[in-house]
Amino acid sequence: MQIPFHKTHTTDEEINAVVGAMKSGWLTMGPKTLEFEKAFKAFIGSSEAISVNSATAALHLALKAVGIKRSDEVIVPTNTFVATAEVVTYFDAVPVLCDIEEDTHNIDVKKIEALITEKTKAIMPVHFGGQACDMDEIYAIAKKYNLKVIEDAAHAMPSSYKGVKIGNLKGTDVTCFSFYATKTLSTGEGGMATTNNEIYAKSMRINRLHGISRDAWDRYTTKGAWYYEIVDNGCKYNTTDINSAIGLVQLKKQEILCKKRANIAQKYTTAFKNNNNITLPFVKEDRETSWHLYVIKIDNRDSVIEQLKEAGVGCSVHFIPIHKHPYYKERYHYKNEDYPVANAVFEQSLSLPIYPDMSDEEVAFVIEKVQEIVG
Repeated sequence: MQIPFHKTHTTDEEINAVVGAMKSGWLTMGPKTLEFEKAFKAFIGSSEAISVNSATAALHLALKAVGIKRSDEVIVPTNTFVATAEVVTYFDAVPVLCDIEEDTHNIDVKKIEALITEKTKAIMPVHFGGQACDMDEIYAIAKKYNLKVIEDAAHAMPSSYKGVKIGNLKGTDVTCFSFYATKTLSTGEGGMATTNNEIYAKSMRINRLHGISRDAWDRYTTKGAWYYEIVDNGCKYNTTDINSAIGLVQLKKQEILCKKRANIAQKYTTAFKNNNNITLPFVKEDRETSWHLYVIKIDNRDSVIEQLKEAGVGCSVHFIPIHKHPYYKERYHYKNEDYPVANAVFEQSLSLPIYPDMSDEEVAFVIEKVQEIVG
């Protein structure tokens, strides 16, 4: 048996939605995109939703909207995908890395204040694996130092914090989601920014399409016109109606797909809970995770990955910390010893397959091979 690390949930419903979008004659951003935005903000509960072509784009536009400029500093966890730090560098600003909690792998809020300087302008927490960070504590720090809060929620669809969906927390300025192929809601490529701030939403809408004063949809309908104005230095970040058509289908399935992931996670936890060689994921009681990832910690991680691969089980590692990457280490002079928890977590972390269409037999096979190899 061969179990990939991930397999995208795609049915005839998604395929038919793509065909329908193509037959409509509108392939770029148009009516399906507007429909997707409307449905998404209704699902999340936010007043605004801005569809883009990736979470990276959403994060970039969010930082621009809140006013990040050259030499500003933005605090981000070192345990994240490179995009979180990368977007800060687009402004010639500085990503200031923070160590993480050993149990949740989220940013350690107790270490944030020591990193704040007069140049600090924002905190960008990442909801690792789908579990929300300690947002109340982050809001308290942000309020104390007058900082913006941009949530990297690439893993957190549909997660919640103290009964409120991620994407609608009142203390956050902008929340950014990913619809990449491996995500809990997948359109292949894509992303969404949600906010309850009309000014930020307007900025992101204008700047996702070159800084043009009106969207392509407005320009090419009967109410549109040939004339437009460039009102800001924008980007080409808009999504397409093809991607949005897939998103509309997947959005309707979110609760079901999330429950399937949770069921797989529970099977793993039940199977491994008495194995002293495995440290299980930890979820805090006042939040619900999307279970985008199921990460265990083990010794001899690299060897175990190779043995699992040979046995037919695909695995991954989340993440190689930002401070370990040559470009960031050399440019910003990060010191490895400043991030002891992230270093230890990285050395032991292994992400197991957890996708909605895994069969009971496939889950049992993964469990069997992990137990055999880990001991």
